[in-house]
Amino acid sequence: MCRNIRTLHNFEPPASHDEVGAAALQYVRKVSGSAKPSAANQAAFDEAVREVAHATQHLIEALVTTAPPKDREVEAAKARARSAERYART
Repeated sequence: MCRNIRTLHNFEPPASHDEVGAAALQYVRKVSGSAKPSAANQAAFDEAVREVAHATQHLIEALVTTAPPKDREVEAAKARARSAERYART
């Protein structure tokens, strides 16, 4: 899984369309193996990003959970702490 794709479900406030679009773009880049498609493939690339974003938005809206929503700042702080521990110089 691409490290740049983040969990979007169960956050308060909910994931924005920009966040969903960014995740879709990262996914299509990973699957296609291309960060910048050629002019010949640009239309197919853009259509794939739109379709993945659309499906992702529907998925997020359809998922249900009994867990309380996560706070973005708290989750970001946890990620920074994990990263600091993982990459700490010894």
